[in-house]
Amino acid sequence: MQVIRWQEQEPPNELTLRRRMQQEGLSPYSWSNGPGFTYAVHSHDYEKVLYCVQGSIRFVLPGQRDGQGRELAVDLAPGDCLILPPGTRHSAFVGPQGVTCIEAPR
Repeated sequence: MQVIRWQEQEPPNELTLRRRMQQEGLSPYSWSNGPGFTYAVHSHDYEKVLYCVQGSIRFVLPGQRDGQGRELAVDLAPGDCLILPPGTRHSAFVGPQGVTCIEAPR
């Protein structure tokens, strides 16, 4: 798993993130969920490349631990990118403002 934090001064917008992904040869699509929405533990048979566009979302990787022995969780804010290898089990929890993400398989 790789997390790339947004480093630019200007906040991201969907068009900018979509173009970045397309320049990498990806075919992104967007989706949104309301506050508190959850995704049960699942995995994908492809590498998942995901950008948070608006709001926030937490990805939890069951069975994986952080440096303090806690279950590994990654919080994404606008512009942050998460790259999940194929077969990585994860769940997701949408933040209090809802979320819009853009993602693509690689």
